[in-house]
This record gives sequence, C-alpha cells and structure tokens, in this order.
Amino acid sequence: MIEQLFELDADASEAQLRILVERCEQLKSQAAAVQARATALWAAKRAAAEQAAGVPVRRRGRGLASEVALARRDAPVCGNTHLGVAKALVDEMPRTLAALEAGQLSEYRALLIVRESACLSVQDRLTLDAELNEKAQGFQGWGNRRVAAEAKAITARLDAAAVVERNNKAVKDRCVTTRPAPNGMVYVTFLMPLAQGIGMYAALKREADVCGDGRSRNQVMADTAFERVTGRSATEPVNVHLLLVMADTTLAGDDTEPAWLQGYGPIPAGFACKLTGDAVTDKEAKATLRRLYRHPRSGQLVAMESRSRTFPKGLARFIGIRDRTCRTPYCNAEIRHLDHATPDRDGGKTSAVNGLGACEACNYAKEAPGWQVTTRDRDGTHHAEFRTPTGARYYSLAPPLPGTPVRQKISLLEGRLSIDLVTFEAA
Repeated sequence: MIEQLFELDADASEAQLRILVERCEQLKSQAAAVQARATALWAAKRAAAEQAAGVPVRRRGRGLASEVALARRDAPVCGNTHLGVAKALVDEMPRTLAALEAGQLSEYRALLIVRESACLSVQDRLTLDAELNEKAQGFQGWGNRRVAAEAKAITARLDAAAVVERNNKAVKDRCVTTRPAPNGMVYVTFLMPLAQGIGMYAALKREADVCGDGRSRNQVMADTAFERVTGRSATEPVNVHLLLVMADTTLAGDDTEPAWLQGYGPIPAGFACKLTGDAVTDKEAKATLRRLYRHPRSGQLVAMESRSRTFPKGLARFIGIRDRTCRTPYCNAEIRHLDHATPDRDGGKTSAVNGLGACEACNYAKEAPGWQVTTRDRDGTHHAEFRTPTGARYYSLAPPLPGTPVRQKISLLEGRLSIDLVTFEAA
C-alpha cells in the first residue's frame, strides 16, 4: 500500500528517494495523531457507556488499556502509556497534537513532552503546551534530549513543588530488572534514586582505577559489582537454579539444536551442554531427572512426568514450561499467575488445556466486563483466543519446544549451578 501511495520506483534518483523517506516519516506522525484522537474518543465513549450502565467509578475503564495495546499489537503493559498520552494530547495539549499532525514531532517526542509534564495541573499543562511550541517554532533540528529538557525546564518553573513530589514518588518505583544480551550474556539494570545510582557507579569506577591486574576497566567494574552484591568472588561457582529445556540428542552431542533457558531465551547447544556438564561434575550439585513429552507434529509440550505428591504443583510446572511467558498476545512479561481461561466460577476445569500462564496485569485485565478467553488443544497445539469487549479477537499459540519431533528422552538436572535440563519424548 505504501508503494502504491508513493509510487516507489526502482529507477528513482537519490533525491527522490530522500523525499519519499521524508514523506513517510511525516505520514507516520500524522497517523499517530489520528490514532491518538481515536484512542481518546474510544476512552470517552467507554466511560459514558459504563456510567450509563451504573458501573462504579473505581471500576470504570478496567481492561481498556489492554484493549488499546492489543489493537496496536503492543505489549499490554504499554497500554496505559498509549491511553494516557492520547488523552493528554487531545484534552490538554492541542498545540503539541497539532505539531504531531503537521509532522513536526515524532510520536516518541510527543510522548516525551507528555511524560515530562505529567505532574502538572491541566491549566499548567496548557501553559507549557503554548510556551514550548512558541519557543520551538516547529521543532526544526530539535532532538529527543532537547525536547525532553525544554519540557522539563518549563515544568519545573511552572510548579516546582509538583516536580519534587513526583521525584519523591518515583523512589517507590526503584527496582532491578534483567533482559537477555547477545552471546550468552545478560543485562542487569538498576533503577534507583539519582544519588544512589551515581554513588554506585562512582564506587565501581574507583575500584577499576586502582585495580591494575590486566583486566579492562569495564571488566573490573562488572566483576566488582557482582562480588559486592553476592559476597562471592566472580570466579567462584554460584548457587542458582535454572530451568534448561533441551533435546536429548543435543545433550548427547548428536545435533546442534539450541536449548531454551527459562527467563532468558534460546542458547547455543554447546553452551547448554557446558552448563549441564558443570552441574554433573560438581560434587555439591543435586540432580533431579524428569521426562517431558511433546506432540510429534506440533512440537508443543503435551505431558510431563511429575514427581510431586500434589497434582497442582506438577501442573503449575507443566504450564510454566509450556507457555514460557505471559500468553496474552504481544506480551512477553514473566509469568506471575497461573490462570483459568474459563474461570472456575463458570465451571472451568483445573487442567492443562484450560490453564494459562499470565502476568499480573493481564490476568486482572481479563476480569473486566466483556472479556472472554477460551482455550483448546488442536492436534497437539495449545490455542488461546482472547475476545475483547469491542468484539476483537486475538490469538496465542504455545511455543514449540527445542529439538526435532522424534522419539526422545529427557533429563532434568538441578544442582549447585542447579539446572533443570529437559529433553523430550513424543507422546
């Protein structure tokens, strides 16, 4: 459709292609403005309908943010941001919305302006909107940092107390998160108050400045952070528990099919075999063996040998291994709740087919009026269908497990590296 709209020509000159790129960027901004207006109008109509239906104020709007995110094919956790930005632009920041419609601002830069002014009253926000756009004169040449800095400066001048209060509230959001990095590495991110974060970084830099043992500056800082957090040397084995899913043919060295490490993602076969080898050769390691069964065609998990004395515990482990992350479409959050797709109060069974792994936010969102989630098993593939109050349908399939769909056996190792190693057998 874009090619038809702009008549993309393989023989176009570089200047023509540059103009095309510029027009596409302008179109994206204009589409974002229309999307914001539609989202704000959607929210207003939902609020009016719920008010007419007598829905209590505290329950109005539940689930709408998740609907917005799904409509945008985005993670539900982003829904509140999309909804809040749209309402702010339409109701409180008309000139910023106009700049977005004119292609002078990207959607992200409009988001930065909304975010920096979030603590202001409606009247102060209108003032900021006018002042910033008057000063920017079309935002020509303004990058992300300048847009955010100018909005922050005006916000601080209009209501310094609100800025201080927002900063104090932000302290409650301090946290530590991880996300995968290439080549078997991981990013560990600390979100904390400015003074603490700068102090931590300065302490690590000081350690690197005086080390001088041949390691690079960055290596010393990373090793020092690990040692001070865990109380162990960076070269000393660590007591952790891993759930590692791999085919027995990979474990035996017959193929190079990647394994799956829960909370991280796919890892190379060689690295997976090294982890299992370290666990087996460590005399202090403990090991548990467990067989899993997957469907010979779909490759999805269909059964698991359980050594637990209580069925719910084994079922919970089964669903966690099968789903890996929250099953809501586009959501990759960690599983926090094991949910009944059809609620127990409506006769839903506590079973693998009716069970879903869900993050906390998505589990609560589906409890809002008008949501319906159904599941089924079709030829070894676990399907979940999410239907929203507006009648939209979204689908989610459980991911296949590593390995080729042939008859395989499995071992699950727990140990001082404490690994759960899982290989498969066709059902």
